[in-house]
Amino acid sequence: MVMTNIKATFACDIKTVWKIITSLEDYAWRSDISKIEIVKPHQQFIEYTKDLYPTIFTITVFEPYQRYEFKMENSRMIGYWTGLFNHKDGFTTINFTEDVTPKKTYMKPFVKGYLKKQQQTYIHDLKKVLETL
Repeated sequence: MVMTNIKATFACDIKTVWKIITSLEDYAWRSDISKIEIVKPHQQFIEYTKDLYPTIFTITVFEPYQRYEFKMENSRMIGYWTGLFNHKDGFTTINFTEDVTPKKTYMKPFVKGYLKKQQQTYIHDLKKVLETL
């Protein structure tokens, strides 16, 4: 099991941040994926990387403006993602934690670096889209 965490704060309202992050239809702002396929609305979706590598996500918690969680799985890993949201004095803070277990033990040394890079890309893309609003 490998755990990573990233936090970021944005000078905008929580409703805007929540809407962007939880939308499965408006994902063009994300530079790391090519498409999202909704399997069961509000329950399960598949994200495809730019190389069309699929990861299945099953939503387990959806508490608007507070908490968003899902299980994730692909042929290389299985894991859990938790997103916490907080708003104070005009600023929205997000706190994302990923807990991943690689399916092949030889991949374990590479997982943390890969997850950190993914999280940084996500935050970078999110900042970029929020700046356009």
